[in-house]
Amino acid sequence: MLELSAAVGEICLKYLDESGFVLWSPVSYTWAKKGIQKIMEQTLKIGKRISICGLLEKEKSFEYALVLGSIKKYSYIEIMNWEAEKASQRLLKTGQITVVVQDNGSSHTAKIVREKHKDWQKKGLYRFFLPKYCSEMNKIENEWLRLKTDEIAGEMFEDEYDLAMAVIEAVENRAAEKGYATNRYRFPSKLS
Repeated sequence: MLELSAAVGEICLKYLDESGFVLWSPVSYTWAKKGIQKIMEQTLKIGKRISICGLLEKEKSFEYALVLGSIKKYSYIEIMNWEAEKASQRLLKTGQITVVVQDNGSSHTAKIVREKHKDWQKKGLYRFFLPKYCSEMNKIENEWLRLKTDEIAGEMFEDEYDLAMAVIEAVENRAAEKGYATNRYRFPSKLS
């Protein structure tokens, strides 16, 4: 029903999910000449995970934010506040509400997040939760698969900065290939 409403322009439908990348990307396939062993050099440190939270509007846009470590409830709130501002502008311009399809992750369902829901609805941003254990229904899952298997598979990174830059480049490459726009949310610096 949501996809039909989006197809006829009644709503703006986006799919939200998180994924993670580490310095040692898994090797999905490799080959070597017969009798020669394939060697994949690894960095000395394992490093921290780079997490990405993305919002996919099919065939139109991919918005995302990167964090070192995991996406926590406060990061999720910042991303959704950012999305709510855009939803508010869309609602005023077109009358369309924005519906974000997502899983039941703890950062999505925390008490402090639930308290923000009414504020987001006033701005035209609604959340739709998928049934538990149905991640395949989230259209953004294929983007994570493509990023990991087509763009970053088998790569080894020296540090988290190199990894983050590779993830950004992979997202941009994928968007260019598929013909959709990208927009990256940058969390405020804690240094200032």
